[in-house]
Amino acid sequence: MSNPLIRKCDYYLVLEPLKAEKILTLQETLDWLQKWLGEIDDWPDDLKTESSMDSAAKRLLDTACELEIQPGFSLQWFAVRIDHEDS
Repeated sequence: MSNPLIRKCDYYLVLEPLKAEKILTLQETLDWLQKWLGEIDDWPDDLKTESSMDSAAKRLLDTACELEIQPGFSLQWFAVRIDHEDS
């Protein structure tokens, strides 16, 4: 199980092969995961019991940091904390 403090993070660093890294908001990261889940015909066993793509994306965010789309092509995401300084 992931550390509960991670769930308080509002940003995620996402990595896709052959693309520049991106920092996304929590909702953008969930949308990004849902998009990729739509590309997979056979979900990992721990996601097959999820009732929707939304709940599967939330489960991934809470329990993993990598998803293999096809052999040799994996996505990764990591919670990051961004401190905003007052101007």
